[in-house]
Amino acid sequence: MLEADSVNAALFKSKLPQLQIQHVDVVTALGNQSLLQNISFEVFAGDRIGIIGASGSGKTTLLRLLNRLSEPTSGSITFEQKPLSAWSILSLRRQIMLVPPEPKLLGMTVQEALSYPLRLQNIPDQTLQTRILLWRQRLGIADEWLNSTELQLSMGQRQLVNLARACLSEPKICLLDEPTSALDPGTVERVAQVLVASSMTLLIASHQFELLAKVCDRILWLHQGQLYLDVPLTQINWSEIQAQLVAQAQAEQAEWE
Repeated sequence: MLEADSVNAALFKSKLPQLQIQHVDVVTALGNQSLLQNISFEVFAGDRIGIIGASGSGKTTLLRLLNRLSEPTSGSITFEQKPLSAWSILSLRRQIMLVPPEPKLLGMTVQEALSYPLRLQNIPDQTLQTRILLWRQRLGIADEWLNSTELQLSMGQRQLVNLARACLSEPKICLLDEPTSALDPGTVERVAQVLVASSMTLLIASHQFELLAKVCDRILWLHQGQLYLDVPLTQINWSEIQAQLVAQAQAEQAEWE
C-alpha cells in the first residue's frame, strides 16, 4: 500500500464509531413494559457523553446493555465494528467498564479492591503499585482508607474507590452511573477535573448537571425509554432542561394518582 493510502486508511478508521447502537429495544421478560424503544446513536473514541432523564427513563438499562449485563430484545450494538456478542465477556468488560451507582468491594479492603483487577490482568507488581498510587493521588484516596472494608467507608468514599478501580484498569470506555451522587461539591470538582484529563471514552448517567456541564461535550436525553435529544453540550440550556424534567416527573406522578 502506498504511504498516502496508509494515511487515508488511518484517517478513515479514526472516523469509525467506537460504539454503534442501532434500533435497540428492551422489553421486560413478561413483555408488558418497554424499557427502551428504538434507541440509535454512535459513540466515537474520546467522546464524553452525558445521559440525562428522569428516574425510570432508561439510563441504567442503557449502560447495562453496553457491557452485556443486559441484552437488547431487538436491534444491534457493535464495539469496534464487531457485535458485542462476538467479544468474550471478559475481554469486553475489560474494555467497556461499568461503574454502578452503589459500589461494592465484595468484602475486600480498599487496597485489595484496587489491586484485584490489575492482578487479574497479570500487571507486574511495580506497575500495579505505581498505577494505584497515581489514581489515589488524583482522586484523594487517603492512606487511612487502605485497610478499611466497605462497612467502614461512607457511600462517598466507596464511590471514589470504585471510580479509582475503574480508571486504573484503563478501559477504552468507562460507563459511569451516578458516580458522584454522594460526594460533596469540592470532591465533585476534583472528579470532574480527573475525568476531563482522562483519555477514556465516557458515558455518564447523572442527575448532577454541574458534573456533566464540566466534563461532557454531548448530551443524550432519555424520556420514557426513548431518545428525546442528542445534541452537543453547547446547545444545552440547563435551566430549561431542569424545568422540563420537573414537569415530566409531575405529569407522570399525576398519572398514578
